[in-house]
Amino acid sequence: MEGGLNHMIKTPFLSCEDERASKHGLVGSSNSVAAMKCDFFSKLPDKVRSGFDPEAPFHLNLSKTTGLIEGEREYYEKQFATLRSFEEVDSLESPHVIDEEEDRKEQAQHERAMNISNWANIFLLAFKVYATLQSGSLSIAASTLDSLPDLMAGGILWFTHLSMKNINIYKYPIGKLRVQPVGIVVFAAVMATLGFQVLVQALEQLIKDKPSEKMISENLIWLYAIMLTATGVKFVLWCYCRSSGNTIVRAYAKDHYFDVVTNLVGLVAAVLGDIFCWWIDPVGAIILAFYTISNWSGTVLENAVSLVGQSAPPQVLQKLTYLILRHHSLIRRVDTVRAYTFGVLYFVEVDIELPEDLPLKEAHAIGESLQIKIEELPEVERAFVHLDYECDHKPEHSVLSRLPSSHA
Repeated sequence: MEGGLNHMIKTPFLSCEDERASKHGLVGSSNSVAAMKCDFFSKLPDKVRSGFDPEAPFHLNLSKTTGLIEGEREYYEKQFATLRSFEEVDSLESPHVIDEEEDRKEQAQHERAMNISNWANIFLLAFKVYATLQSGSLSIAASTLDSLPDLMAGGILWFTHLSMKNINIYKYPIGKLRVQPVGIVVFAAVMATLGFQVLVQALEQLIKDKPSEKMISENLIWLYAIMLTATGVKFVLWCYCRSSGNTIVRAYAKDHYFDVVTNLVGLVAAVLGDIFCWWIDPVGAIILAFYTISNWSGTVLENAVSLVGQSAPPQVLQKLTYLILRHHSLIRRVDTVRAYTFGVLYFVEVDIELPEDLPLKEAHAIGESLQIKIEELPEVERAFVHLDYECDHKPEHSVLSRLPSSHA
């Protein structure tokens, strides 16, 4: 089995009878999640049994369980998570009906969150520019510079959302879902670059040893009003956007949370620098700059990795293997299960062995229905199913380590 299945659990879910059946290509009800669950629960030690509710056994709570050695808690939590994923697979047996009205309402809610965020960024930027001009504080300037790209970043994310909706299947035959991580990478890269710019400005002020002018009481009142208003608005927007299932809206939520932090730190540093020591202000700006760079650089790395084809974790591969084995009784063996990122979701490649004398019509029906079922999983974008009559051959595809000379 390829793609990380060697990391599966040491103690299998299948009982001895189930193992013998699977070796002979017999996939029956004994391999169902219900049978696995009963077998697994029957072998649990007493110290683990006390951690789950008999009425909802999949909701394991080992926080109050005593006597578990290092690694045991994580082990059992992973096994229960695997059983839950198998239950999700079994639920695909029922008709899969999409509620179009509910889907439209969800999309409208996502677009409403984006529109509110974009308009809020426009008004708050105007307020914070005024606060910067009145105070002359570098920390407030750092917070304002973070809001400046919010308009551009919001435009990037909004364009990404619209671009994903408008698909030309002849120009983009597999859709444009990859526009989403690309847009987030550009957005995060801009934010990290601006953080570096603020860092340079703050270091220059410290090196020159030139303090900012003292703020008068009227400017301080404006400063408090504008920065606290901006922080309150951003906090409300963060609460509104953070629970969304849409990745773009969650990127807005992360930006709102980041603004709350930078506004508060910037305000505190500016006031302390004005009242006590002037160098507190540029030091606060430096802290914000490092926070900006590290935070958004991590976002760049996370989304960039999703575009280069990283393998799915073992739990996903186990889930896919269970689905395949349970799909049809004529599937003798599973040769390959491979899942890898190609944007936000996974591409899946499956090789299965069918009887050599099976008619093409029946073999095609098994393969096509398996492909459809795999693509019903929420984490899968596209599945490819290869049918074979034996599993002793070399892999069908080679992995390129460099580009051909004509493309280098």
